[in-house]
Amino acid sequence: MLKTILSTNVGSALAGGLVVLLGGIALIETGVVDASDDSSAPAASPASLARPVSDSKGLTVNEIYERDAEGVAFIRAETVQQGQSPLDLLPQEQQSIATGSGFLIDDEGHILTNSHVVEGARKVEVELGGGDSQEAEVIGTDPSTDIALLKVEDTKGIEPLELGDSSKVEVGDPVVAIGNPFALDRTVTSGIVSALQRQIQAPNGFSISNVIQTDAAINPGNSGGPLIDGSGRVIGINSQIESQSGGNVGVGFAVPIETAQDVVEQLLSDGEVRRAYLGITGGELTPEAARALELPVDQGVLVERVLSGGPADEAGIQGATGETTIGGQTYPTGGDVITRVDGEEVTGMEEVISAVNEKKPGDEITLTVVTADGQRDVTVKLGDRPANAQQ
Repeated sequence: MLKTILSTNVGSALAGGLVVLLGGIALIETGVVDASDDSSAPAASPASLARPVSDSKGLTVNEIYERDAEGVAFIRAETVQQGQSPLDLLPQEQQSIATGSGFLIDDEGHILTNSHVVEGARKVEVELGGGDSQEAEVIGTDPSTDIALLKVEDTKGIEPLELGDSSKVEVGDPVVAIGNPFALDRTVTSGIVSALQRQIQAPNGFSISNVIQTDAAINPGNSGGPLIDGSGRVIGINSQIESQSGGNVGVGFAVPIETAQDVVEQLLSDGEVRRAYLGITGGELTPEAARALELPVDQGVLVERVLSGGPADEAGIQGATGETTIGGQTYPTGGDVITRVDGEEVTGMEEVISAVNEKKPGDEITLTVVTADGQRDVTVKLGDRPANAQQ
């Protein structure tokens, strides 16, 4: 079965950051199956993880597949859950296997995949290049970006995949996905970049920014596999699909490779990933709502809730004291309206989240906030993001 991420209808978020407005978002590991079912180095900077960028342009899908497929991993993660038979009062261990994809990023045996593929696993096995399965070490995970870093000892001379630059990707660019949908190893699909700057919800409830949307067919088992540009370079890690059925409908999402590189650098150097945290929830202020609420501005972010003891709370940001319905939509009332972040205008929570995600714990961020009583600038010292968005 697919793990389904709950979505919301209103732009509500814990800045630094949570929000996904898309319905039917699903993580795309292969379903968890009963294990008895046979069907189923020194710290390095991200720039040093890829072999030199090629000058090749416009490779065919076959050429990309021949070049990169061997470096795509088939991952099996063994988990154990406590269950209880209705006829037995004692808890029993239930073993299951989740499968997904990953890809080799250096000559040291490091493999990138999704955090949700290996979440809670007591044993992770990897197959590379169609070779024998080998046990992998989980170097670390970052649920806030759904990234995990593994390491294997034997890469059998397999070339690591070349990492690209997702900041240069444009809508309409051709892309290729290689992975293991439904445990069908090293399957290739192709399509285009259908949108940029999307936000999706991570397994721990926070938001992942700057996500690449693609219409390349992505299905359960593709999780953690590479999204590759027309020159054969990885620009993203396939992580989620939007689907009401759990199958591909032409809307997939890939975490940008720059995000993954940042995670890799922190895991290799510090053994953990720290992220900035603001501690508010909020929603978009529309001109219609601004008029109805008689606010002095017509766009921004309505602060709904300020988490007690969080950075925004300590800085004096005020949350809503009530709510009202305008045009069938519920809006928080009585709280601050954020109109600028570090001097830049914002029109929705996504922009606040992106601004926080670009910061580090301990950095300061300046929020321009408006109420019926006037405008003020509030400087907030960002904290460390908690383990999940419910805290």
